[in-house]
Amino acid sequence: MLKLDAAPRVWSVGALCLAVADALNAKFNPVKVKGEISGFSKAASGHCYFNLKDERGQIRCAMFKRAASLVVFTPQEGELVEVIGRLGVYEARGDLQLVVESMSRAGLGDLFAQFLKLKANLEAEGLFDTSRKKVVPSQPRAIGLITSLGAAALHDVVTALARRAPHIPVILAPASVQGVSAPAELLQSLQTLVNWKGAATANQGPTGRSDAHVMGVDVILMVRGGGAMEDLWAFNDERLVRAVASCPVPIISGVGHETDFTLVDFAADLRAPTPTAAAEMVATEREQLMAELEALKDALSQAVGTALDQRGQRLDWVGNRLGRPSARLADQQSKLAQMGQSLHFGLRSQVQQKRHGLAKFSESLPRALHQSTQRQQQSILNMSTRLGLLDPHLVLERGYAWLTDSSGQALTHPQDFQAGQPVIATLADGQVHLEVKQPLKA
Repeated sequence: MLKLDAAPRVWSVGALCLAVADALNAKFNPVKVKGEISGFSKAASGHCYFNLKDERGQIRCAMFKRAASLVVFTPQEGELVEVIGRLGVYEARGDLQLVVESMSRAGLGDLFAQFLKLKANLEAEGLFDTSRKKVVPSQPRAIGLITSLGAAALHDVVTALARRAPHIPVILAPASVQGVSAPAELLQSLQTLVNWKGAATANQGPTGRSDAHVMGVDVILMVRGGGAMEDLWAFNDERLVRAVASCPVPIISGVGHETDFTLVDFAADLRAPTPTAAAEMVATEREQLMAELEALKDALSQAVGTALDQRGQRLDWVGNRLGRPSARLADQQSKLAQMGQSLHFGLRSQVQQKRHGLAKFSESLPRALHQSTQRQQQSILNMSTRLGLLDPHLVLERGYAWLTDSSGQALTHPQDFQAGQPVIATLADGQVHLEVKQPLKA
């Protein structure tokens, strides 16, 4: 029989659970655990619950919605995984619980092995052959862009295109670039750009009739910033890789940094080391185009002048052989000079008209892009205002307080309070630490 020199402390159940949780937190957290998934379930709220087990034991786990959204694969029953989380006690049941903050398949080597195996299979099918690659147009009429709305890559690409080729419209099809839902969203955005049709333009056909032509995107940029292999895993999805390889529109991939490689890079028609480089590959600077046009004008003018000189020399030679009929020769020379001047001025006028039209076209496009950007910014501002109205701190500023125990668990019912229990009251501008003197009765 255990003999006690002094009466032991009498704990309330909640206080004991809290003390155990504090001891676990001080000794173990954060903790990394490796084990097999058992009893995995996902609630309507997005939270996930499961057990991790091995041959010697098991532990209950909870992974809340935010952490679950960052997992790049769908957890399966019996799958070996590594998780990082915090040990604690779920007071409602008095159970030991691991709150998971991140999950990955056990060992990066396994992930890389999957990458190499799928790459070898697709390469054996010929999906990466250079003979399948499509030529990327040097002067696209419209550029499709696939990336996340929140990615820095979006800003980099749009800035580069606005600087180098403001006259080319950019069609954005946003998609998640990380997480379980990313492959499906990337596929949907790719299909959207393939099917996109812009305004119809009228061209004069060879028969003299006006043929209507509906413009689509001529090239697609699929980009995102760098990251670990898990972060880029969506771009190794087999369905997405096959869709990129079979896409009728040329695709430039700009995924990650120069040292990052995904299977989409191998399937794309062209790979760029960065998102900005992808934009530069597809957009020739306007100044360069104008310089090329000026060079063509000079070459054409010189060719016409040379041709006229040659015709004049031949005319002189023929005139000498005819015995110099002065009147007729003078008349023909006059007509030839007039024709030369008309041809010269006509060509010069056409070049000037083309340059003037290109300048007007270049001036109108930045205005349209600026107006579109303003509309998008106003839409984002409206959404930010609406989100701000949902800020829980607005409720606290009206005099309410949010009560939690020392572990952060919300206290919302009278039975959650115990005498002597420490309570944290979160106000609008700070926290107050309280102690329960007399619990409320339900």
